[in-house]
Amino acid sequence: MTEATPEHAGPLVLAVNPGAGSTKLALYRGDALVREEKLTHPPLMERPAARVLDELPARLEAARALLSAAAIPLGRLAAVVGRGGLLPPLRSGTYLVDAEMLRDLARAERGEHASNLGAPMARALADDHACPAFIVDPVSVDELDPVARVSGLCGVERRSLSHALNMRAVARRHAARAGRALEDLRLVVVHMGTGVSLSAQRDGRMVDVVNPQDEGPFSGDRAGGVPAMAVVELCFAPGAEERAVRRRLFGDGGLYSHLRTRDAREAIRRCEAGDSQACLVLDAMCYQIAKAVGGLAAALEGRVDAVLLTGGMAHLPHVVEGVRRRVGWIAPVHVLPGEDELRALAEGALRVLRGEERPRRYGDRE
Repeated sequence: MTEATPEHAGPLVLAVNPGAGSTKLALYRGDALVREEKLTHPPLMERPAARVLDELPARLEAARALLSAAAIPLGRLAAVVGRGGLLPPLRSGTYLVDAEMLRDLARAERGEHASNLGAPMARALADDHACPAFIVDPVSVDELDPVARVSGLCGVERRSLSHALNMRAVARRHAARAGRALEDLRLVVVHMGTGVSLSAQRDGRMVDVVNPQDEGPFSGDRAGGVPAMAVVELCFAPGAEERAVRRRLFGDGGLYSHLRTRDAREAIRRCEAGDSQACLVLDAMCYQIAKAVGGLAAALEGRVDAVLLTGGMAHLPHVVEGVRRRVGWIAPVHVLPGEDELRALAEGALRVLRGEERPRRYGDRE
């Protein structure tokens, strides 16, 4: 793939999405994708680092080698944008990577995760090119209405953790296609991927979410909302260990728990071949997703302009139709499949570079 031609030239932006054992990189010339690569890091898989941050030198070396192979000289990039990690609650938007953000990610008080490398990688690569570094809509985006925070236990609040990057991106794309401002739309957005999360968007904010770590529909290997007493029994069963309980809920739950496959496509093949249990479990997953959509429609007081289905499972007609037939009465259902995080990251940086959005300061998050 070659660079955009000069007549369509725009700022050159590098998007960085670190994952377990790999780093996805994409170069954009304005809105045009120039090059996309997935760099694998076998040594990191063979000899896992004690802390995620210890992987930074190896990943930076691979990223710099790619830029060199793509003949991108120092000073050419207009911005580098990385996936946001496990940060404290933030408003949605594009954030400048600063020293305070990097310190918080280094402390990893909200957990160790490969996404914690997005900001430090962006900052280091941006320093090479004397350009700004950004993150966009991390999983910790929190714009919940006060009423949405209250749980049934005093002192325990509902948490906002979700696939915010993809859900915000598809909401913006839908608004553009509809010829309306995002702030004027009332949307229920459903991300159907390895985990399933949902958001109610109103006034340009995610005013409620379904957090797949705490609640909501099950998915390929995540149990979703499990009856509270059953969780208590799991925790206090003879010989129970925290790691094993976590694994059962987040890794061995969902489709895997019922069908011993995490792949919705395999479950669909079994169903179509006459496996009644596979059919039932798939239908139950769609049923739970639809129930969650209904709950967020109620949070929007029944005034919903559209239901947006996105994520990897939005490519599967069996799943899409299983949800659509249950929620189509709420609002028109639009399918925007996939989870193009690199594109969403680049779009966030470009909005700032074009003056369409002001970058947020991490220290102003309160």
